[in-house]
Amino acid sequence: MKALICREFAPYSEHSVEDMPTPELKKGMVKIAVKAAGVNFPDILQIQGQYQMKPAFPFIPGAECSGVIEAVAEDVPHLKVGDRVACLTSLGAFAETVVAPAMATMKISDKMSFESAAAFALVYGTSYYALKQRGNLVKGETLLVLGAAGGVGLATVELGKAMGATVIAAASTAEKLAICKAHGADHLINYKDENIKDAVKALGGADVIYDPVGDKVSEPAMRTLKWGGRHLVIGFAGGEIPKIPLNLALLKSIDIRGVFWGAWTLRDPKAHQTNMREIMDMFENGTINPRVSNRYPLEAFKAAFAELMNRKAMGKVVLTMA
Repeated sequence: MKALICREFAPYSEHSVEDMPTPELKKGMVKIAVKAAGVNFPDILQIQGQYQMKPAFPFIPGAECSGVIEAVAEDVPHLKVGDRVACLTSLGAFAETVVAPAMATMKISDKMSFESAAAFALVYGTSYYALKQRGNLVKGETLLVLGAAGGVGLATVELGKAMGATVIAAASTAEKLAICKAHGADHLINYKDENIKDAVKALGGADVIYDPVGDKVSEPAMRTLKWGGRHLVIGFAGGEIPKIPLNLALLKSIDIRGVFWGAWTLRDPKAHQTNMREIMDMFENGTINPRVSNRYPLEAFKAAFAELMNRKAMGKVVLTMA
């Protein structure tokens, strides 16, 4: 099978697609013929040695994919050969075949394309956990989404609307904001041209902030939180990890809450499975609609990675297998 291989930590431009043995089926696992795989910012950090989790070499990166089940272990009762599925793999998704945990594999709607399924599990799973379990977002509250046109950001815009919030989408270009508007955002802020603190305060402030950006955006955004607000720390796509003055938390009794969705799915798999069923129901009834920003064949992974690293993605970038 063809697979992207990481043999040592290096810039993504120095990695390559190689021929590898097809992985063997193991207990509690399913073997999937991969049709599409979602590209996420941590995937790129991981092969460059900049992510907190550092797998043993060699490894195949890629944390999520979609495809068709080719084989099922004897101890897996709920899936069968031929099922169309989406899967959270942790590693191994950037390949033509993957062996993945059955508990992290779910059937997908017949209405859902493989590209959409590959753009679904991680971003919507992360964002729903953030808003539901960590943010305690309730109907009628105001949600500020930073980096709102990216993969997790756009998912959060849709989920926030589905949960009954007023959604403020903040992004860096008019084109990105137009996409946020099309996916349900109530208010738009271009934080390249506008002072985000003043713009959000003019709208009445925020109850919850979804922050996958960090860098210089986090602190002025946090200053817009209302009394008892919650700032959700998702990641640091902007580059620098911000150093927040803790008096901001004190003055309005706000919470700064970390969101480590991957670790939570292992600690509470039943709640995770409930979340994913609820998200799939939203897709079935048309409440959410995963947006694929661009598609690249596996061999063109460098172009796909560049789209994310240069912050050009508007939705989710996926790799497709021949």
